[in-house]
Amino acid sequence: MVRHFGVWLRESHDIDFDVAGPEMFTSMRRANGERPSTEEMWGYLGGFFPGEMERQTLVPHAREALAALSDVADIVVLTNLQDHVRDARIEQLARFDIRHRVETNQGGKGDPVARLVAEYDASVAVFVDDLAVHHESVAKHAPHVHRLHMISEPDLAPNVPAAPYAHARIDDWQDAQAWIADRFAAGLPASFPERDAS
Repeated sequence: MVRHFGVWLRESHDIDFDVAGPEMFTSMRRANGERPSTEEMWGYLGGFFPGEMERQTLVPHAREALAALSDVADIVVLTNLQDHVRDARIEQLARFDIRHRVETNQGGKGDPVARLVAEYDASVAVFVDDLAVHHESVAKHAPHVHRLHMISEPDLAPNVPAAPYAHARIDDWQDAQAWIADRFAAGLPASFPERDAS
């Protein structure tokens, strides 16, 4: 989504978005060099979702990896989009032939992950996210969940350090699929640290 969001910002709002920047909100600048306010930035995100979601493209190998993993796991897409965007996200993913449960959330993802683990009575669970803050939240609220830090945008990934509360950092879905499948095959909850540099 990051690359397409940047194109839309430039086209519609004359705002330059540095896709290689380490933090989303500090990567926006107007033509005069000023940064939009935090309130304005959230407004731009609200303008992109759901109105411009069709710009987004599928991450390579994501569909195939999720399809294979769904043979051994219940997959839930937990997104920090606003609640009113949930149906649009479900429809968008379905167009890519990705049909899994979608839940919206605002704020840290640790508590909703803990609730989902309890709902499914899962002895093994894996959390995948691109933001370090969510890995820290899950480590706090659901410490026995395996945590995989993934940034699938190739221009962004080299500029973002590995999340310290994640167990592994993998930015490719083929390699991630193998790592996740291994966690389920082992049948054991996470222990920290079990750091994997791959």
